Amino acid sequence: MAEDGPQQLQLEMPLVLDQDLTRQMRLRVESLKQRGEKRPDGEKLLLPAESVYHLDFTQQQRLQFERWNVVLDKPGKVTITGTSQNWTPDLTNLMTRQLLDPAAIFWRKEDSDAMDWNEADALEFGERLSDLAKIRKVMYFLVTFGEGVEPANLKASVVFNQL
Repeated sequence: MAEDGPQQLQLEMPLVLDQDLTRQMRLRVESLKQRGEKRPDGEKLLLPAESVYHLDFTQQQRLQFERWNVVLDKPGKVTITGTSQNWTPDLTNLMTRQLLDPAAIFWRKEDSDAMDWNEADALEFGERLSDLAKIRKVMYFLVTFGEGVEPANLKASVVFNQL
């Protein structure tokens, strides 16, 4: 049987829940509440349904976005928003201007095992990751959980073709 050309090698990179960073950001919210202070202008405080994830770029060059692999083990919705933050949370807080557009939104309906997503935005966001990988070793994401899902229900990764 004839081959259609050489197979491209693919590299799958998981989004990993950053429990320490999520905890640090939750402590920031609690600290402001305890002191009766308001959020400084432009600062993004972590909401209860949000968690911080990171992706370690095991390779930074010659990557072409292929697809998202996002699975929810029950019906619900997740929004994955990239950040331009190179995090050192003890020194810098996340600012709203550091949230990247567009976000990728994935959901699973009650009567289905299949995942749906906002295809155009998810594709555009994924393609930006190939460019961001060239200048970063780690990328941080703000993941918002909705409709009854939480971090334990999510498995997410990004698949790249190696050029």
